[in-house]
Amino acid sequence: MDILHWQKARQSRDPRFDGLFYVAVKSTGIYCRPICPAPTAHEKNVAYYQFAHNAAQDGFRPCIRCRPDSAPGSAAWQGTKTTALRAKQLIDQNDEHDCEKLAARLGISSRYLRQLFKQYFGVSITQYRLFNQCHFAKKLIQETHLPLTEIAFATGFKSIRRFNDAFLQQLNIAPSKLRSGDKKPTSTLILTLPFRPPYNWPALQGFLQRRLIKPMEWITQTSYGRTFASDKYKGSFTAEFIASKNHFSVSINIDNTAYLQPVINNIRRVLDLDADINLIETHLSANINNAFTVCEGLRLPGIWSSFEAGIRAVLGQQVSVTAAHNLVTKLVDELGEKEGDAVYFPTAKIVANSDFAFFKMPQARKNTLHNLAQFCALNPENDDLDEWLNLKGIGPWTVNYAKLRGQSQPDILLDGDLGVKKAQAAANPFEPANCAPFRSYLTFQLWQQL
Repeated sequence: MDILHWQKARQSRDPRFDGLFYVAVKSTGIYCRPICPAPTAHEKNVAYYQFAHNAAQDGFRPCIRCRPDSAPGSAAWQGTKTTALRAKQLIDQNDEHDCEKLAARLGISSRYLRQLFKQYFGVSITQYRLFNQCHFAKKLIQETHLPLTEIAFATGFKSIRRFNDAFLQQLNIAPSKLRSGDKKPTSTLILTLPFRPPYNWPALQGFLQRRLIKPMEWITQTSYGRTFASDKYKGSFTAEFIASKNHFSVSINIDNTAYLQPVINNIRRVLDLDADINLIETHLSANINNAFTVCEGLRLPGIWSSFEAGIRAVLGQQVSVTAAHNLVTKLVDELGEKEGDAVYFPTAKIVANSDFAFFKMPQARKNTLHNLAQFCALNPENDDLDEWLNLKGIGPWTVNYAKLRGQSQPDILLDGDLGVKKAQAAANPFEPANCAPFRSYLTFQLWQQL
């Protein structure tokens, strides 16, 4: 986008551009989202920034009314397609904080990574990480009851003093000044997670409804929720769709708030909240040769983890959606960990140690489940799902399904899927390769035609 588009989007308060750029008002020293309800400033008093951290670096304070910390994030395909963007995403996801480890993960030297980051984002990696921590802390201060000390540790700071100093330096305001006195203590955190419209909730709700695994998941006409667990935390969330305000109101219970940020990031991924859906649909419409009418606002319904997505995919090989649903339900009922009313998807270790006597299926399919679970138990940090292809019984469809729903990769076409084949056969001829880098959305668009 150029500055003329930003000017028009600001003047119209178009929510489709929320989070894609930020508006700083020189006369007030405040930066806002383009949808801010405050009176529109004169153009001569306005400066535009692609990233919030650049506005903060120039001395502007975040607006308390529109709260830039609550803007939708930037999706993987936006901005410069460089190693720097991948580094930014890993920091945003709270996956990596150490520069040396981050560089090693990206396969480059730390010196080169620092150069790239400074070139594309205008700040050092350390400055950006601190800003990101403070931005998330600001959201927790204004939306939850958590004490400031707990927020400091939940956002990665080692002391409350370091937290206060960094917050004031990065956001030009003291954290205590943002906390209202009417927050009532509760075990449930309630946060607002926005998205850019349109958002086709009925389509997403219907897709999840047909694959719902009770009691691990629950759904209503306006909400979806589930339990989640790792070796470091457990919890659950319920996301309520608020169409009129372009956000979800998300209730979260978690036993270790130190992992709250990655949990929130995963909820955003599962609900596909950061997609620039207008850009995606414009691209698809221009490249399908009028094969079908693109369904507006269609999102990618994610699964909580790659492992869970892989297990669901194995159980769904060459069977109907209903049959696969019954098999996954049986697996969770037999192997899922139960704590009171909560039921969690079984861990890789538990699945690997099972003989699957409760399943009436060929031994080869059971062996595939065992092979996948054993690999994931031994390699919990591995996110290169192509390595699964070395496991007996795992083919491209299974790996691509896990990439599509377990990692929410945007450019996965399930061309081996029977439903995709049927939809393509019924449509006018077109070249799916032209729909890159959004072929995951093409897959769901084709499913929607059935």
